[in-house]
Amino acid sequence: MEFDRIIDRRNTHSMKWDMMNERYGVSPETGLPMWVADMDFAAAPCIRDALRRAVDHGVYGYFGDDAAYRAAICWWMAERHGWQVDPTHIFTTHGLVNAVGLCLQTWTAPGDGVVLFTPVYHAFARTIEGAGRQVVECPLALVDGRYEMDFDAADAKMTGREKMLILCSPHNPGGRVWSAEELQALAAFCDRHDLLLVSDEIHHDLLMPGQQHVPMPLAAPESLSRLVMLTSASKTFNIAGTHCGNVILPDARLRKDFAQTLVGAGISPNSFGLHAVTAAYSPEGAEWVDALCAYLEGNLHLFDTAINAIPGLRAMPMQATYLAWVDFAGTGMSQAEFTARVEREARIAVNHGPTFGTGGETYLRFNLGAPRAVIEDAIDRMQHAFSDLQ
Repeated sequence: MEFDRIIDRRNTHSMKWDMMNERYGVSPETGLPMWVADMDFAAAPCIRDALRRAVDHGVYGYFGDDAAYRAAICWWMAERHGWQVDPTHIFTTHGLVNAVGLCLQTWTAPGDGVVLFTPVYHAFARTIEGAGRQVVECPLALVDGRYEMDFDAADAKMTGREKMLILCSPHNPGGRVWSAEELQALAAFCDRHDLLLVSDEIHHDLLMPGQQHVPMPLAAPESLSRLVMLTSASKTFNIAGTHCGNVILPDARLRKDFAQTLVGAGISPNSFGLHAVTAAYSPEGAEWVDALCAYLEGNLHLFDTAINAIPGLRAMPMQATYLAWVDFAGTGMSQAEFTARVEREARIAVNHGPTFGTGGETYLRFNLGAPRAVIEDAIDRMQHAFSDLQ
């Protein structure tokens, strides 16, 4: 199977592999990188073919006439998510972290509050703070082993200085697929507090069997005037290095605002990213994603079964993404102790829970987007590192 192939990414300028010794003290020669959210799989053949044609042409000038690129995005959203997108509503950015920064620049001012339901993707807080805005944390409630948004507690935290809320849907790191009812409640919360709603839906294609992602415009069509949609092919197709993301704005006033920001920032897209996305959002790409999700389900089942068999460890049930969120609270160990066991004894580089904000203190995040043999190796290492508990 294509996903079983081991690809040596060492010494290829891979952040995931070549930076893990510097970041975590785990050698790429003997360790496993399960931190950065990209996968160790080759991109879909249709993408590789498109990029090969672009490279072989030999001239790498400015990209013009992006009609096919926009049409591919519209086709994908309609075909995979039942969401009809107007091609004129699409703006392209250098990835979605860049998109978040541009949204902050467009619709907030220094000192404004930006609401996050934590724990959540760590780059949100980093970007908010880097822009001189204030992170307003609203901790998620843990109910029957999964996260839920606690709107009563969030209502009580609002002071009026908050201008924006950034949602992660599906949720990273908890792997939740939010229901339509939850998304409607979130939209109502934003209406109550006059918050612009930025919905980052980068993981929307990476669903476990039986799960259905609901795009925010379909869940709360009455809130389009305050909605900013962020989408990207980068996580789905493992092309994060192309730094190509989309901001989709149904509201004309918001489109005018954002267009002005792009002009002021001098933003124009990377041609290789546009070629890659156009090829990805196709029937061939869809077939590849279906096979990928089936493979990831196998990795998840293998990993969760083994991790949950170690006393004191509990993997949160994952409905989407390829990122396992493991709670070590039951071990009674300090964050420093269980992290050291994973990094020093198991020699696995993982994302530290506290970087995701309040609620992440007892967790580590593991990337399961790797060949099955790597997941099996990680399981063996974890069982050995915590063998005294078994």
